[in-house]
Formats: sequence, C-alpha cells, structure tokens
Amino acid sequence: MFREKKSVPRILKAHVDLREGNSDTIAAAATALGGAIAVIRISGPGAETVAAQVWRGRRPLGAIPARHLEMGEIVDETAAVVDQVLVVRFAAPASYTGEPMVEFHCHGGSLVVRDLLRQLFRAGARPAEPGEFTKRAFLNGKMDLTQAEAVADIIAAHSDLALHMAQRQLDGRFGRQIAALYARAELLLSELEARLDFPDEDLALWEKERLTAEVDRLAAELRLLLRSRRQGEILRHGIRLVIAGPPNVGKSSLMNVILGRERAIVTSVPGTTRDTLEENLSIRGIPICLIDTAGIRDTQDLVERSGVERAEASLATADVILWVLDAARPHDGQAWPVPRTTAATIHVLNKIDLVRNRAPGGIPAPESTVQTSALTGEGIESLFGRIEQAVWQRVPREDGVAVNERHAALLDRALQYLVDAREEIAREAWELAAISVRGTLFETGKITGKSHTPDILDTIFARFCIGK
Repeated sequence: MFREKKSVPRILKAHVDLREGNSDTIAAAATALGGAIAVIRISGPGAETVAAQVWRGRRPLGAIPARHLEMGEIVDETAAVVDQVLVVRFAAPASYTGEPMVEFHCHGGSLVVRDLLRQLFRAGARPAEPGEFTKRAFLNGKMDLTQAEAVADIIAAHSDLALHMAQRQLDGRFGRQIAALYARAELLLSELEARLDFPDEDLALWEKERLTAEVDRLAAELRLLLRSRRQGEILRHGIRLVIAGPPNVGKSSLMNVILGRERAIVTSVPGTTRDTLEENLSIRGIPICLIDTAGIRDTQDLVERSGVERAEASLATADVILWVLDAARPHDGQAWPVPRTTAATIHVLNKIDLVRNRAPGGIPAPESTVQTSALTGEGIESLFGRIEQAVWQRVPREDGVAVNERHAALLDRALQYLVDAREEIAREAWELAAISVRGTLFETGKITGKSHTPDILDTIFARFCIGK
C-alpha cells in the first residue's frame, strides 16, 4: 500500500499502450484436444494473409463474406490435403479480439490439430501465449479487466452459482459499479484541486461537510463490495467439507451417497479407511472439496495412526465438518465434541435405519443433529440444507458481485486512501487530501484496467488457457 504521501502517483491513468507489441499474428487451438471438432483461432493484422496460404476452397478466403461458414480444405506446402474444414473470418473490429480473425473448424484428432497449426506457423503466425486472445480483446477496448477475468471464471466454474456470478461479471455489472465509483472520485478530486489551482477565485465550491459526506459515501460503497470477498473465494475455489468421527460409523458410506457413486471402500471392519479421500462436487450451488477421513481413535497400529494424524490435519483446514456418529452402536468411545477448530460443525447421527430417535449410549444428541441413513438415503437432503446454511450463515450472501482476491486487495488500498483523505479534509490539508484521492483513483482504476502496467496484465492472463 502507498502509505507515504509523496510516493502516490500523480498520474491518474498509468495506462501503458501495449498494442504496439501485438502487431504480429497469433494462432492456437481454442478447444481442448480429443473432441470430435477442434477450433483453430488466428488473430492479428495478418490473420487473413496467413490463413489464405493454407486454405483451398471454392473461392478465395477474402471473397467469403464475414461471419459466413464455408467448407474447404487445409493444404500443406506440397498442396497435399491436411484436413477438410469449415472456415469463418471476422473483420476488425467486429471480432472477439477486435482484430482481423479467422477460425478453422477441423476434425478434433491431435494429429490433425498439430499439422494444421504447423502449417499456420509456417505461413507466418506464431503460437499464442496463455490468455493472449482475451488480452488483445482488453487492449483493443472490447472488454475491461473485470470482464476478461470473468472469461477465466466461466471456464473454471464448478457450480451453477459460480457460473451465474461469472456471467454477470462478463456482462459488465461489476465494471460499471467500479466505473461509477471512479467517476465520483474524479469529481471529488476536481473539487479538491480547484482549491489549489484557483485559491483566489470566488468559485462555488463544495463545503467541507459535503466533501466529508462524499468521502464517507464512497468508503461505504467500497466496504459493501469488500463484504463479498469471502463469497467470491467460496464460489471460485469452493469450501473444504470434512467427514470425520470415530471408526465404523458410516463415514465412507456417507461420502458415497453424497457423491452418488461408490468412491470409498466400505466394510464392517473398523479402521478400513487409512488415508484421506478427496472429491470435488457441487451442493446447492456451492463448489465443495469433500474429504473422507480415517476414524479418529487411539491406536497402536502405525498405519492407522498415520491415517488418524492425516484426519486431524484435515480437520484443521476444514471450512465445514460433518462429525458422524453411529446411532445403532452402544457408547464405546463415541462422543459429540470434535477437535478444537474454527470450522462450522454439523453433527450427523448416521444409520438411523437401524434405530430411531436414540442418541449413542443414551447421550442426548445436540438439537441441531441431522439424522441420516447412508443405506436408504434418508436425511441426505436435510444434510445438504444444513451444509448450505452453515456456509452462508458464516458468509453473508451478496446478490450483486463477488470480488476476487485481486479486486479485494485493490479495494482495501483504495479504502485506506479515502480514510486518509477524510482526515486531511478535516484539517483542510487540501493538497494531501487530493493526493489521497488520486491514490483511490489509481487503485480502483487497476480493477477495470483504466490504470495498468504490463506486469499486472501478465499476472492476470497467465492463468488463462492457451487459445482463450
């Protein structure tokens, strides 16, 4: 964070024009290998020239109307056919990248894709870097950085809720919110700088109370956006849901019924699970890493002891714990307490198909206990409801946006600048207040890309797949 006032950049838009480095033509497969059809994407000023060198069809590539599919062939340097394809060209700026683009739709075999790309590279294209097509779309004004990040979020979404949130961000909702905040901060800055630039003029400037009130309103909106930080983490990365408890209480059976398939080995022998098992799924729209653990008990068996230690390590990193007991077994070391943890704990009384309304060993079960039967599936929907409740009770659900880690860090810094600006306005230190508001502008500008540097873009687009 810029804490020293003199280090705050005075330039509001540290925009670096990187388009000069994008004068070459790039090509890559835009689809994963192994499907029936593959899409090869070419973008850049020489896209049509490169594509025309490998295309053979009823008419030249340039004579095909933009956005019209036409069948033809890809040929190599000896005019031998590489594959039969469909081709479509996009004229700038009406393309994904804002540049001239050509796409070949070919058969999806890895050899076909490799040979087609080899011909394109021979014709003058170079391999695209990860995320380079979307990076060019940003640099050419087709989207802001929040929308570009949403493209990666859509690809990586593991639940309907995460996908819906990413699509809303791609539509520009979050970017518009940040743009509105940026415009208001610019207006605030102009009021502060007017006091510096025209000290002797009789201007109708905002009173100090109005300046303070506007800073407070901006800060409140930044805090509201920051409230969605944890929700964003959950939707993008999921939660760790750990199934734990004593041996032979049906933990592995519970995992299988939650997954809807046989994943864990189930036997009547206590201590069968010796290691942790992890599977990803979605429950009520929440991405979840489900972890089955070894039964926790004192044991002299070195292998089982290792499993217990791994179970305890999983509990320490859990977001939600399902602490499972056997409803049909007399109390023999079973207990409701779980190891000390900050995770939300859901008590599960399993095997209720064998005995009804009885806690183990006569010990009263907590009121919040969920009764389940991994054998019949009874109580599983109630368990899903409790998991959903446990997640969103700890993290307020926001209906607008869910900021990611990068956004949250920038919003934190922007908010701190506003806190500083408020203090300086109270002291009528107008120049220092103006510098702080510039800091807010600089940090919020980084969110949408209004202010950016090459290293910021490299960090963002490095996580994209090649071809996107």
